[in-house]
Amino acid sequence: MPTLADHPLRYALSNELHARPAPVVPVPGTAVFVALKPIEDAAARDRGADRAHLLALLDRHGAAHPPPEATHHGCTLGRHGLKWENHTEFTTLTAFTEGLPARAFDPAAFDTFPADWLAGAPGARVTSILLHVAPMPMAADGTPDEAAIAARLGEWFVGESLASASVLDGAAIVASDFRIDPAGHMRMAIFVHPRTGPQRVGRIVQRLCEIETYKSMSMLGLARARSVSAAMSGLDRRLTALVGDMAEGLPRAEEALGALMAVSAELERMEVAASFRFGATRAYEALVHSRIQVLREERFQGRQSLSEFMQRRFDPAMRTVKAAESRLATLSERAMRAGRLLSTQVEVARSAQNQALLQSMDRRAALQLRLQHTVEGLSVVAISYYAVGLAGNMTLPLAERVGLGRAALLALLTPMVIALVWLALRLIRRRLG
Repeated sequence: MPTLADHPLRYALSNELHARPAPVVPVPGTAVFVALKPIEDAAARDRGADRAHLLALLDRHGAAHPPPEATHHGCTLGRHGLKWENHTEFTTLTAFTEGLPARAFDPAAFDTFPADWLAGAPGARVTSILLHVAPMPMAADGTPDEAAIAARLGEWFVGESLASASVLDGAAIVASDFRIDPAGHMRMAIFVHPRTGPQRVGRIVQRLCEIETYKSMSMLGLARARSVSAAMSGLDRRLTALVGDMAEGLPRAEEALGALMAVSAELERMEVAASFRFGATRAYEALVHSRIQVLREERFQGRQSLSEFMQRRFDPAMRTVKAAESRLATLSERAMRAGRLLSTQVEVARSAQNQALLQSMDRRAALQLRLQHTVEGLSVVAISYYAVGLAGNMTLPLAERVGLGRAALLALLTPMVIALVWLALRLIRRRLG
């Protein structure tokens, strides 16, 4: 079989489907998760700094380095497992270890990441999670002991915000109140059924971390929407007042154009600045809902599920972002319509000026025509004067033979010459017409 040339991106795109495998999380176990993002937009992000920050951690433990262009890496740091992922806008690190601390959600679990190393991170914390992975309490009949689970959830979480559900056909029960605890971390609990393996537990941990991360990234769009909405209110008032003045014909075209250009330029700047964040928010929102859907939730003790929590608390924020994006697009369209209206007004005014100019040109043409007729009359006299003189000089010898003097000859020639000149000029003007 002949050798086929591969597309340059064939292997890279194929490997992308397997780029972020789920970790293997032991039961019982503890996992800590942190997502770091630069304050600036993704365009200003230095991926080399993210890699250098990871290598500094790996070197402390003598762990192997990832390949130069790797976007994910898994290794062992002492008794902890580590998973590093480099996304478009942020970097995530997950560390997991076997066993549970004496106190549930002990902040000391985050000591896996040294404080001085975290302080040198090339970005700020978007979210961090403490995950408590415990065996599911079982009743004597082999079913989950829901009362024991509910008692622990009541100790660990705020009941008003608590969301919990049985996931993946009873493989585990997950719970979180999506609140930041006094140590600065989100808390998530996973009660694992005895038949569930560590690989499946790893996938559950990964899905929960993705839900929290994408939710937090989506909420950045809400902050941008609020700032944009405040600025849009002022621009909306300015644009409305400008259109009202244009309808009454108050401002001159130059003044109206300057004011409209200022509003349009500000709207364009806001739209360019917010377009990336609004587009990213839509993508992250879709990822949040898809990750929840993959968990295949079932209600646990009548409590709200993760999807219900998002519908009540998360979806209204996303609708606010969409409303701000729609309002910004509407304002831009209004500014464009106002520009077209102003252009129409200028064209009408210009047409009126052109009409007045044409009328003035017609008047000047009529005056020139009258002047031309006057000049033609004078021209007949002037041409006739010289023509009579020439004709008299030519016919004088003949006139003297017949007894006519010069005066009599000129008197006879003058009417004839005038008539001939007048007829000649009429013929010339008629041919030109």
